[in-house]
Amino acid sequence: MLPFDYQRPRDIGAALAAAGDNTRFIGGGTNLLDLMKSGVERPALLLDVNHLALDRVEETADGGLRIGAAVRNSDLAEHPLVRTRYPLLSQALLAGASPQLRNMATVGGNLLQRTRCDYFVDPAFSQCNKRRPGSGCAARLGHNRLHALLGASEHCVAVNPSDMNVALLALDAIVNVRSAAGERSIPIGELHRLPGDHPERDTTLRPGELIVSVDLPKPLFAAHSCYLKLRERASFAFALVSVAVGLDVSDSTVRSARIALGGVAHKPWFAEQASAQLAGRALDRLDAEAIGALALQGAQPLAHNAYKIPLAKAAVTRALERARAAA
Repeated sequence: MLPFDYQRPRDIGAALAAAGDNTRFIGGGTNLLDLMKSGVERPALLLDVNHLALDRVEETADGGLRIGAAVRNSDLAEHPLVRTRYPLLSQALLAGASPQLRNMATVGGNLLQRTRCDYFVDPAFSQCNKRRPGSGCAARLGHNRLHALLGASEHCVAVNPSDMNVALLALDAIVNVRSAAGERSIPIGELHRLPGDHPERDTTLRPGELIVSVDLPKPLFAAHSCYLKLRERASFAFALVSVAVGLDVSDSTVRSARIALGGVAHKPWFAEQASAQLAGRALDRLDAEAIGALALQGAQPLAHNAYKIPLAKAAVTRALERARAAA
């Protein structure tokens, strides 16, 4: 690990004033510190935001929830309002990592998790456009069984590893950020980027911006939702495929639905057409298999990850069936 400076700013304003081009905000550090140890991340300055007023979960005036960026994953998963109103989020959080890591990891840090692509996390591999722009993507012709099916480019086929991000996308969350220049709110679907020609840019955050909170709208899916994670072992493993399904049901009819997938793209993937197809359908007449196929429309497998297509279709089908049967 290279030398770096460390500061604990007295308040949010001081943290934002100290942020520079080679600065990182640090919460639990469960991802950042690993990348610093391997030399992938090389910040000159770490700004510790753990002690700032960012660790609250509060109801909003419109019936939603505001979650501070420094709230620990374990605390959020067990929060009474989350468990009763947004069980989809609680399920996703409990599916991630291990209890020890969940006790450290924060909401803001989880939103900014970087890919676990082997070619990215290990500097011994020289070809990685995300780590070294312009060097190439070794995964495209290398070991790619864990990589993207949707939204990839010739420059990068890595996937977003977060469970929480998939649930937040299904819940249509808003991410609130602040910088020395002011504040803005970013729909969760616009926070993460597809790789395009610049896979080194994971998000649409601007230099010096700090995630301060996440807003969840008034709950619609508490009664009929499901988070399903398929992985190679039962715990402490990233998703091969994950699915978050939320159904807004009235009089046994689906008024609206949201289906999000993880493990298949560079960002949490919103299955827009599949979600739209569910609106207006009778709850007991959903063609879950057809919706699963539609959710994977346009998938482009690599040499070793074609198995993910039937796996993801089956995962969407099963998650839909569980969401339908819930409540």
